[in-house]
Amino acid sequence: MRLPLVFAAAAATLIAISGPAVGQPIVVKFSHVVAEGTPKGKAALKFKELAEKKLPGKVDVQVFPSSQLFGDAKELEALLLGDVQLIAPSLSKFDRFTKKLQVYDLPFMFPSTEVLDKFQQGPKGQELLTVMRSKGLLGLAYWHNGMKQMSSDKPQLKRPEDIKGLKYRIQASDVLEAQFRAVGANPQKMAFSEVYQALQTGVVDGQENTWSNIYSQKFFEVQATIAETNHGVIDYMVVTNAKWWDGLPPDIRKGLAEAMAEATAYGNGLAGELNTAARQKIVDAGKAKIQTLDKADLAAWQKAMAPVWTKFEPGIGKDLIEAAQQAAM
Repeated sequence: MRLPLVFAAAAATLIAISGPAVGQPIVVKFSHVVAEGTPKGKAALKFKELAEKKLPGKVDVQVFPSSQLFGDAKELEALLLGDVQLIAPSLSKFDRFTKKLQVYDLPFMFPSTEVLDKFQQGPKGQELLTVMRSKGLLGLAYWHNGMKQMSSDKPQLKRPEDIKGLKYRIQASDVLEAQFRAVGANPQKMAFSEVYQALQTGVVDGQENTWSNIYSQKFFEVQATIAETNHGVIDYMVVTNAKWWDGLPPDIRKGLAEAMAEATAYGNGLAGELNTAARQKIVDAGKAKIQTLDKADLAAWQKAMAPVWTKFEPGIGKDLIEAAQQAAM
């Protein structure tokens, strides 16, 4: 005998609310936008391995790399709707939820990932993991990618005047937009999955990214020059739906937290090695020229971008900027 549609719908709703049937593993969908060979891609796979080992038969972690499920523009919405349980967006993606995380986008804020790590493990950095809880987002960890370099389809890229008037792809960040406007470029907000084609067809002239992303996405094939600027960082926050996380059985939450901590240490330890290897592979490919900058070159970029700090300090908070500066001392 078939149930009337109204009762069938009610039954389906009850199942959705109560979770999986007894004995069925909890499905944890982890969506991200980069390739599996990047620091984030490898850390996500390590998390799956560790979580399923710590919680055998209790969780089924499904990792979807390279925007297979959701791209930059949709993944936060998908998390809040419960369509996925974990994502790891760039810290640049959160400025519509809080302005405090814009500290990570300030140009030349962190001279190295070691300084970045020191800040993140300190009290101010740890506080930022929970700053979006009222909006439904809970940070579980910071995952490193690496220092940002600039690239261009032009043969020269050493001083700010070399990119004046050029169209640059950026993440959806007001700070990054201001950074490129400060040096006379024309910033274009664009999803990560669209960048290669945009560079290839001339929709944009350049972009900024880490060595591992430049290599894995083949940006070096469609750019003439990569300048070793180290002008910023690309870092991620692994975030979950706070309501979903709080509703997990305590043993599941504990096991997932432990797996996340171990995967974080693994991925962050790999980040430097992968970027160094990616840089060498780009050199070996011989397609894009890598330009190194001397102190005078870097000073010119720093001076041109300095007004960005002043503009965004009120929203970020002077205390956070000072704490980040202290980490470098």
